[in-house]
Formats: sequence, structure tokens, C-alpha cells
Amino acid sequence: MSKFDEKVELYKKFMDDRKLSVNLELLTAVTKGLGPSIYKTDAETVSGADPKELLTVKNNFLIKKLGLADTAELDQAIDQVMEQIGRSERKKYRAVVYYLLAKKFNKEAVYGM
Repeated sequence: MSKFDEKVELYKKFMDDRKLSVNLELLTAVTKGLGPSIYKTDAETVSGADPKELLTVKNNFLIKKLGLADTAELDQAIDQVMEQIGRSERKKYRAVVYYLLAKKFNKEAVYGM
């Protein structure tokens, strides 16, 4: 199993453990889209308590990648995803956060789904 496949499996298990439904094909595509950042401990996760980090998710992913307009709905969606994963969860994997946001906004087509 490649390192990439191991990461996808880790994220799938993370979601399964939290009873979050997962489309493995979409999760794989989102993970691939993150490139080498998934192998860097700090870049692999999202700090749900850091406003600067959440702004980065909003600007770089929701607005730039998914092409959404900058509205209060984006902040609410990020907040809902943090709640879904669990606020006390220390490792909020970026691939999982992005996956859940893409699903929430029905933007699977960005990943060819």
C-alpha cells in the first residue's frame, strides 16, 4: 500500500469512527487535491479554534477552489463541519474537513464526481 493510500485509509477510518458517511472516490479525489501537504503534520490538520486557520479554509478552499461567494453561510458551514467532527477532536484532518464542506455545498463536480 502506498503512503497516499495509507492516508486515504486513515481519513476513511477517522470518518467511520465518527459515523460520518464517506464516498471513498470523493475522499480520494479531495486528498489528491491537497498534494504533498497531507504528509506534513501541521498542514495535514485544521485548527478549529484558530480564526486565522478557518479564514484560510474559507478563502483558499470555499472561495477559490469551490468558487463560492463570500457570505456568512460559508462561516456557518465551517462551524457546522467543526461541530460534526467534534470540537474537542485534536486532529481535524484537512482532507476530511474539505470533503465535508464539498459535500455540504454539493460541489462534488469540482472533483469530477
